[in-house]
Amino acid sequence: MTDAAPSAESQDHSIAEAVAGGFPAAVAELGKLVRIPSVSWPAFDAAHVAASADAVAELLRGTGVFDTVEVKRAQKAGFPDGELGHPAVLATRAARNGRPTVLLYAHHDVQPPGDEANWQTTPFEPTVVGDRLYGRGAADDKAGVVSHLAAIRALAETADPLELGLSVFIEGEEEHGSHSFVNFLEDNRDALAADVIVVADSDNWDTETPNLTVALRGACAFNLTVTTLGHASHSGMWGGAAPDAMLAAIKLLSTLWDENGSVAVSGLTHHDAPTPPFDEAELAASAAFVDGVRAIGTGSVLDRLWFQPSITVTGIDAPSIANASNTLVPSVTVRISMRVAPGQASDDARDALLAHLEANAPFGAQLSFSDIEGGDPFLVDTDGWAAQAAKQAMTDAWGKAPVEAGIGGSIPFIADLVRVFPDAQILVTGVEDPDTRAHSPNESLHLGVFRRAILTEALLLSRLNRNQA
Repeated sequence: MTDAAPSAESQDHSIAEAVAGGFPAAVAELGKLVRIPSVSWPAFDAAHVAASADAVAELLRGTGVFDTVEVKRAQKAGFPDGELGHPAVLATRAARNGRPTVLLYAHHDVQPPGDEANWQTTPFEPTVVGDRLYGRGAADDKAGVVSHLAAIRALAETADPLELGLSVFIEGEEEHGSHSFVNFLEDNRDALAADVIVVADSDNWDTETPNLTVALRGACAFNLTVTTLGHASHSGMWGGAAPDAMLAAIKLLSTLWDENGSVAVSGLTHHDAPTPPFDEAELAASAAFVDGVRAIGTGSVLDRLWFQPSITVTGIDAPSIANASNTLVPSVTVRISMRVAPGQASDDARDALLAHLEANAPFGAQLSFSDIEGGDPFLVDTDGWAAQAAKQAMTDAWGKAPVEAGIGGSIPFIADLVRVFPDAQILVTGVEDPDTRAHSPNESLHLGVFRRAILTEALLLSRLNRNQA
């Protein structure tokens, strides 16, 4: 007489116990990764990114699950002389007995800390305050890395046998444009091929309610240089007749929005989909409006954030106030960042915006464009079996059904995943919450969200380990 196979309920209970037992180690490992200042921007020491990749690889090897764990680099797309991107980590385990293969993605590089005077804790010293862990990368996205790691450990501890195929891709330059991402996919296409791709780089509705991200806006960014004069001239001698570049730039930029602050560029589209309730008072609190400021745009708040285009001037190169001589500025450069509504190709939106700027240049000002970047938006098919399984795992781990939410931000490389792996089902999950402040001073991770995110993924992997693809 043979022993009966454990029930699904019993296996889920075992997974939950394994996650709880491993959680202190997961927090400690996350802290060690946060201490590595793996900023991928050119002005920072690339050796720290390499050290971070090595640390992640060692953690993955320590699971004993993978057939191979490698630190790899790929050539940057569009860069001369074969310049390589920052190191990524690739771990693989072949599926057994017809089980599906799951690709788990996160990134180990982080944003610069910014002015440390604006931090309440030291940016690269993980610090627990209340129920939050503070530090650069504590949430975005080293918590994504460790959530994968902890879920895999729980799976390995409880699965008998472990037959699920696993690939783990931990990128090293997501915060600086993912310039080698496309070539990395092509170089490692076979190793990365999967039935399901889990991208752990998004957020949750709040600290008690999970998200399954179903829509992401695309992105386009570029430098715009406005030139009106061959050199600076005395503002008293020539002001009022000679058009300075600052005047031309201000007038030109003002044409991008209507009186409500909505984008006023012909050719940009709007995705039509329902949104959950979220009022302007919640917006004001979440986005830290100062007293007296009111919201911009029209339509529901979440429609504006998820499904409409937006345009932001994120930087201006012009004389500083300290260097402001009484001269007409001959040239001004601004950085323009546009978010593209789901359903429109980023290239089409970019072309519409450039055409608008060229058509509205005042006083015959000369325009030039440089450092153009872009990425397409993304819509999830929530009817797929993987999305249904993920939503059930979220419900069981959190005790609440997930919100199917859009995200105002962009993850441009997802369009590359769709192109290279068109048959894979892509799930966008995450460990962040509305108070995470990713990219900002005082970035933090809610430890309860972290634990539930790990349990969600562990339940999903355990259930897929019991099913054939």
